[in-house]
Amino acid sequence: MSVKVIISGGGTGGHIFPAISIANELKSRIKDIDILFVGAKGRMEMEKVPKAGYPIKGLSINGFQRNWRDTRNLSFPFKLLFSLLKSFFIVRKFKPAVVIGTGGYASGPLLFVASKLSIPALIQEQNSFPGITNKLLSKSVQKICVAYENMQRFFPEDKLLLLGNPIRKDLIDSSSKKAQGIKHFELDENKSVVLVIGGSLGARTINESMAALIDDLESNDIQLIWQTGISFEKEALELTDNKKNIQASAFIYEMDLAYSVADIIISRAGASTISELCLVGKPSILVPSPNVSEDHQTKNAMALVDKSAAIMVKDIEAKNDLGNTLRELLKDNKKQEELAKNIKKLAIVDSSKLIVDEVLKLID
Repeated sequence: MSVKVIISGGGTGGHIFPAISIANELKSRIKDIDILFVGAKGRMEMEKVPKAGYPIKGLSINGFQRNWRDTRNLSFPFKLLFSLLKSFFIVRKFKPAVVIGTGGYASGPLLFVASKLSIPALIQEQNSFPGITNKLLSKSVQKICVAYENMQRFFPEDKLLLLGNPIRKDLIDSSSKKAQGIKHFELDENKSVVLVIGGSLGARTINESMAALIDDLESNDIQLIWQTGISFEKEALELTDNKKNIQASAFIYEMDLAYSVADIIISRAGASTISELCLVGKPSILVPSPNVSEDHQTKNAMALVDKSAAIMVKDIEAKNDLGNTLRELLKDNKKQEELAKNIKKLAIVDSSKLIVDEVLKLID
């Protein structure tokens, strides 16, 4: 008889990709396993999860808007009620041995129902400042896996496990791929490399700030690998045309190679990205997105800044300050070494494996 597991989480890649990593680890460890995902209709998990090879059911649920005048709040109680009912029928029919939540709208009703039906549950919180859903669920689940220290401020301490965020396995040995990365990106190994990653959709503030620095970087013989996202690709390609040291593209598929060659990384501060940065151990300048709930990214970034493990530039100040911050860091080898050493200390390898170890204990 197969082991049945429900995984619920989504809304953003930061919730979805850890969920898929956990599912993949479970699948590799248990020969006869049946995994079902539950997500929110209309959100990106409804596309990404099937592409990863897993079935998914959707709930008609959305978050409560902080602006109480928002008309979408009128439908929220009804959507929540229907999502709870649908979750009840999903859980009763599927009969999971354990339920896992990685955050997002759908995980609330699903894990709440599972707890009421006495099914063991575990949540994995990626951020240094948890969302409302996971805070509420913490009272009813058995285990809470976190990626940052001092999370007892938000969760019951006896349930906490500091196990990190699941990340792509190809990044674990990225440092050994530098020669391969230099060849792939056709770089000069004697020149500094700046890697800019703003997400698959792009980070406008970072992109506009980098656009203003193109001539400066080229005149100082700095090499730039620039992931622009879809929204800024055309503009970036026009700006970098015929500039030998600058490479711009909407998306970098060989992220392990990009990380391997980078001397300095400029990035947003999503939880999964920060876990990757800790693992690759490179000096980083973080520009947190202001467009995320509860300002998660600033809190994630500050968790590193407070340990001298990264530099933060506020989004609103990036156009004025990002260039100067980058120039100063490029000149300061001692600061680069300090940041690299301190961020590497925060890395947790094999997070998926450690989380699945805890899931298997709940099944037993």
